[in-house]
Amino acid sequence: MDEANSTSLKRVAFIGNYLPRQCGIATFTTDLCEAVAAEYDDLSCLAVAINDIPEGYPYPERVRFEIPEKDLSAYRLAADFLNTNFVDVVSLQHEYGIFGGPAGSHVLSLLCDLRMPIVTTLHTILPEPEPKYRKVMEELIDVSDRLVVMTERSVEFLHSIYKVPREKIDLIPHGIPDVSFVDANFYKDHFGVEGKQVLLTFGLLSPNKGIENVIQALPKILERYPNVVYLVLGATHPHVLRHDGETYRLMLERLAREIGVADNVIFYNRFVSLPELLEVIGEADIYITPYLNPAQIVSGALAYSVGAGKAVISTPYWHAEEILADGRGLLVPFGDPSSIACRVVETLDNEVERHAMRKRAYMLGREMIWPRVAGRYMESFERARVDRARSPRSVVAVKSLNKRPGELPILKLDHLRHLTDDTGIIQHAVYTVPDYDHGYATDDNARALAATVLLEESGLGERVDGRGLSSRYLAFLWHAFNPDNGRFRNFLPYDRRWLEEKGSDDSHGRALWALGMVLGRSSDDSLRGMAGRLFSQALPAALELLSPRAWAFALIGIYEYLERYLGDRAVQSAQEELSGKLLDLYRENSSEEWPWFEHRLTYSNARLPQALLLCGGRMNCSEMMDVGLKSLKWLCEVQRAENGHFVPIGSNGWYERGGERTRFDQQPLEATATVSACLEAYAVTDDKGWYREASTAFEWFLGRNDLGLPLYDPASGGCRDGLHPDRANQNQGAESTLAFLTALLEMRLIDGVIHPV
Repeated sequence: MDEANSTSLKRVAFIGNYLPRQCGIATFTTDLCEAVAAEYDDLSCLAVAINDIPEGYPYPERVRFEIPEKDLSAYRLAADFLNTNFVDVVSLQHEYGIFGGPAGSHVLSLLCDLRMPIVTTLHTILPEPEPKYRKVMEELIDVSDRLVVMTERSVEFLHSIYKVPREKIDLIPHGIPDVSFVDANFYKDHFGVEGKQVLLTFGLLSPNKGIENVIQALPKILERYPNVVYLVLGATHPHVLRHDGETYRLMLERLAREIGVADNVIFYNRFVSLPELLEVIGEADIYITPYLNPAQIVSGALAYSVGAGKAVISTPYWHAEEILADGRGLLVPFGDPSSIACRVVETLDNEVERHAMRKRAYMLGREMIWPRVAGRYMESFERARVDRARSPRSVVAVKSLNKRPGELPILKLDHLRHLTDDTGIIQHAVYTVPDYDHGYATDDNARALAATVLLEESGLGERVDGRGLSSRYLAFLWHAFNPDNGRFRNFLPYDRRWLEEKGSDDSHGRALWALGMVLGRSSDDSLRGMAGRLFSQALPAALELLSPRAWAFALIGIYEYLERYLGDRAVQSAQEELSGKLLDLYRENSSEEWPWFEHRLTYSNARLPQALLLCGGRMNCSEMMDVGLKSLKWLCEVQRAENGHFVPIGSNGWYERGGERTRFDQQPLEATATVSACLEAYAVTDDKGWYREASTAFEWFLGRNDLGLPLYDPASGGCRDGLHPDRANQNQGAESTLAFLTALLEMRLIDGVIHPV
């Protein structure tokens, strides 16, 4: 073996999607791993694959560990696996969408537990990220020893936007196969297109590809070159296929027929092997990438085509602008079929310039072939090992209790299911037995619906049939809504006859909250469709509610809704009006010694500052943010015992301004509200003290409370109804159980994002 191909490393692990999963990251991870293994015979290469379907894929032996993308515990198990298998360096392929958790944050729990150097390849870098994406990227940058990017623009983004030192960044181009520079006619007879000029677009099919613009350009092209065919190679992206079926492909086929070019368009609906792909690229006279998104930082398909010496016409997304510079290709405006047609005709007309452009592209491609790229990755791996040796990270196999988050209980839904029948969730229980006498409530079914959305987000929904539960609770809200007055009924006895035509303000606000959660976070179109109709019908009544807590509940739902539908002016207006009411209430009643919204503390107190924190961030209102943080900080101080444990305001008298606060009865809802609000404060301030406040409130459920008694029942998965002066209430009703489950799910979700010390 050549000296240049030796290395001091013994084992490298590659983390990412992996073939036969069908996606660009899977192809890249597989090609990189195999290229490094081929160039360094004395190096052992293994892969950790991310699965997007429960059954996984029939991976090759190279894949040693699989991670279900939404299973947070699996990421930690993967870290243990790598730590105990003497891996020298980890190569992570990062794309937000392939990892579970908010903004793909679950992968951080893996990386933070690794003991070896980490080299992260960034396939997407957002120039104007939302806060949650920025937070994940900043933690990813911090935990990585080196960062690999594929374009000069990526280097600039990392340096100028994320303040990464240039010496920590390695610029390595997208790898490509090493192919010969051949005439397109050599391959055309393989595909039955001999004698024709072939335009090609390849890659997994999805609506952002802009293929319709090339089809619309064909009539003008065919006037000059009637033998042109446009070949579209690639299966529909699996995620698009599961979500929308073949809607996009069928639309393209209809378009081709409508404008009379169906005989000149060929769809090759397959995910092809590399040898077959190279033959298809080889037959193309012109490769076209008509993508619609300018913010695409890298395109493997474009790299392959440039490296094969193809004449390329592309829209000016970031990677295309860079790789096609200096006469290596041609750019056309986004969404402009006329410009595409003109460029294609000009390129076919001018054979000399076309071949010169091909040669310039091919020469650049020689720097991108996989053997060269593998060598540059090995240089990065070696640098990461040297960097780690110079500045060792304090990492140990077992962390002391004060160096890691507290262990969270295992999620158990037995009691939730026990309380749920075909109508919805029953309000109360005697011990763990459902109490039919009290029937159902919109309040609890709204809480249950919101909890199932968190189940879906945490990746546990499919495993526990969360969709079946979501449908049942949403159906209850649909039945509860009274279109005659635009309000939700609340109490439904077991005989299924409503007790009122209009429920409480709070039940209306909670219903909007749950519906907003579905609309903002769920990926289920059916649930969102039904929730959307209810949300739009119920929102106007929210502006007439009198309860400040109802305002807060509705505002949380509005915030969730606007996470997905930010441009909805009517909902934005409702947010402005309700948040203004809450802020005015604070201005009227607060003082330095009593920075609060009312003259007493009652129930769900932390939801008031939480609503202002959410709205203040969305509306860029510093006063709302300041009020939210100040009032929440004071509330946490009021709810803190002398020895530091959480003591919620007792429901048997509350806490009047200037009076004595009531210690009991302590309710689970208060702990959950405090957990949620403090986690939001952490999200907006990055102050880990807020995470510790949330943890303290959560530990109330587990026995860190006035009586030292657990409220959570691990045998049933339920939660006891409260803490009395001498005992825990042994009944496990819906409100309490859902309070615990919601807090647990929120803690599990945030635990994948942060690792406070």
